[in-house]
Amino acid sequence: MLPSYYTVKGYGEHEIEIQRSRFIAYVQRAETEGEAQDFIQTIKKKHWNANHNCSAYIIGEQDQIQKANDDGEPGGTAGVPILEVLKKKHLKDTVVVITRYFGGIKLGAGGLIRAYGKATTEGLKATGIVERKLMKIIHTTIDYNWLGKIESELRSSEYQIKDIHYLDNVKIETYVDEAKTDDFTQWMVDLTNGQASFHSGNNLYLESEYTS
Repeated sequence: MLPSYYTVKGYGEHEIEIQRSRFIAYVQRAETEGEAQDFIQTIKKKHWNANHNCSAYIIGEQDQIQKANDDGEPGGTAGVPILEVLKKKHLKDTVVVITRYFGGIKLGAGGLIRAYGKATTEGLKATGIVERKLMKIIHTTIDYNWLGKIESELRSSEYQIKDIHYLDNVKIETYVDEAKTDDFTQWMVDLTNGQASFHSGNNLYLESEYTS
């Protein structure tokens, strides 16, 4: 599992017009090639009457799967520019489809490359990009009399609560950077006068919005 990586927030769409042609960007997160292909086919069915539904995707921790499709546009003028934007932004597990309705003015090879690049960039911006960081889940068990103080301290700290379980005692799950687990547990010990107990859970990704 990667320590951290960038991907899209989820589904998004955005339309621009260039020289009377409509370019509609559709963006989605896809963790398998099958998911990416299914998304592409869904957009193609939705816009069956469009002139082109060009696409590209990057899948895998090491970007093992990279595909680009011009869907009838001159070779290298649509799918590759889409893919290059994904690579430039260091995105993983992302699929983009750009639907084009031709407006009657030919753009030429250079114009098409710029148009598909711009449509992709603006589509990604509209969708949003997140950073996923691998974190350790620390389970903290406390008595109920500590709940108000500990929850308040956590919510105003750098740490993020994943869940709170109200059982015989309170069990709080917190995302903690693995390098800071000792600091976190010591902080909890100090806050509770040594009346908290801990155990480490799974490693999970925590998403936060990324603005470049």
